[in-house]
Amino acid sequence: MPSKITALLVAHPGKSDELRELLVGLAPHCRAEPGNLRWDVWRDTSNDHHYVLDELYRDITAVEAHRASQHYQAYLARVPELAERTAVIAESVDVR
Repeated sequence: MPSKITALLVAHPGKSDELRELLVGLAPHCRAEPGNLRWDVWRDTSNDHHYVLDELYRDITAVEAHRASQHYQAYLARVPELAERTAVIAESVDVR
């Protein structure tokens, strides 16, 4: 079953450009992961300090591999100095 991660990031004052650079630099690494189906960065049109990471993985095992990766660990170590972060791992709900 596919797993989705949605992360909301609010840049600290004066850190929006650095956050954007970090996220854009992370994209090719995450997209290259074997279990990754989609990995996108979105920015709020009404507040350019708000970013959304929209990620889709083949399954929870792929999410675990992503979270164990060196590039994710480097991101996780750096992001607290740049932004407040909230992340949700979700599974689909059958709405038939």
